[in-house]
Amino acid sequence: MAPEPEIVTRRFVVRGRVQGVGFRWFVEKEARLLGVTGWVRNNADATVEVLAQGTNIQLSGLRSRLQQGPRAARVDDVVESEAKPVNSLTTFRIEGAW
Repeated sequence: MAPEPEIVTRRFVVRGRVQGVGFRWFVEKEARLLGVTGWVRNNADATVEVLAQGTNIQLSGLRSRLQQGPRAARVDDVVESEAKPVNSLTTFRIEGAW
């Protein structure tokens, strides 16, 4: 039997034209397709922040999708950093959406 893949937690900050272009909904859809848990939100400095938990393969897939973004977006930079695991995350959601 193969060992369970390790679940890791990463924080991504996406810069560019990423607010007002459907970026959070795009991230939510892609994360759910990949089986990643966490959240996405707009920040006051016009960046989009993503906290994601999954395997290294899942998070690598999410990062490549973040770098592409939806059609209307322009992604200039994706900064990735380690984050503390959040055990209460069971789905992927948009934070602060109205």
